[in-house]
Amino acid sequence: MPMWAEAPTCCMLRDRKGDNSDPTMTAAHSMSVPLAKVGTMRIDRLPETSRLAGVVTTAELREAGLSTASIRVLVRRGRLTPLDRGVYARTELAGRYDESTLRLVSALAIVGDGAVGSHYDAALVHGLAMLYRPPAGVSAVTRPLGAGGGWSRRRSIRVHTAALRPDEVTLCGGVPVTSVARTVVDLSRTTSFRAGVVAADSALYRGKMSKAELGAVIATCRRWPGIDQARRVAEFCDAKSESPFESVARVAFHEGRLPRPELQVWVGGDSGPIGRVDFLWRQQRTIGEADGAIKYADPDRARQQLHRDADLRDAGFEVVHFSWRELTASPDQVIDWIRAAFARADALRSAG
Repeated sequence: MPMWAEAPTCCMLRDRKGDNSDPTMTAAHSMSVPLAKVGTMRIDRLPETSRLAGVVTTAELREAGLSTASIRVLVRRGRLTPLDRGVYARTELAGRYDESTLRLVSALAIVGDGAVGSHYDAALVHGLAMLYRPPAGVSAVTRPLGAGGGWSRRRSIRVHTAALRPDEVTLCGGVPVTSVARTVVDLSRTTSFRAGVVAADSALYRGKMSKAELGAVIATCRRWPGIDQARRVAEFCDAKSESPFESVARVAFHEGRLPRPELQVWVGGDSGPIGRVDFLWRQQRTIGEADGAIKYADPDRARQQLHRDADLRDAGFEVVHFSWRELTASPDQVIDWIRAAFARADALRSAG
């Protein structure tokens, strides 16, 4: 399927070596570790923060007594790794995490206390599927209303300012982010209905949130921009939708004014079950199958599919297959195929 969709789980995404020994507290503290001489100066302590990979700002380094020259020496000697202007990670820890993780933690350090990863960055951390690839090199952060202090605006950080309830913030893999339900609501408000459904279906299917949790967040954002679309997503999402392909197909069926199909249903004939199908319009005796590229890459699998289709048709079902390309390039054509299958099934019932 030619679509950027899947993301690893939050635990695997953030720590490539599986070592979770980094602190994961939410507030920086003043613990420090000894260092040897730097140049002709002796630097007794390097501040250790609670941030992932020991991320630290220039201001925090200076507060610990390090001069600009000393910071440069630590960078040259490979003790500190620059992440952004005025932000560094401890090199021995930075290697454990991917670039997007370090970029997000750096953005949170820049924006300041109370800021959390949100929108597409929170979706990545939580391991949710997304329809679109996030913008390259840009971190999404939400800053709470009334947050004190200033921060420098940068092209690498997209900052949202909004209310953040305590139950809408969580730690995942050591990174403070919006909760799964809040993340889905934010994406549903600010992207397309289709993209919102992909994220919501993924969260429900993976058991990361409930519809009740989604509704609770929406109830606290009643007058926010885009909240009506988020309500539509909450009403439409389905835990049985197993992939972004199926989520996008369900939206296409809805927009094509087809009846709502049942998902992941076992069907069969007089001799017993034949197989589980992606979509079933029971009254119309019609089955829809979302065909990923892998399905026909294996000749044996392709032959099995042909035999199964023949068995389903012998049992009185119409079967319609469609690919990702067909669904996204010509959704009306896919809808026409399904309507034609409805008509054939109706004609067979009438003749029988």
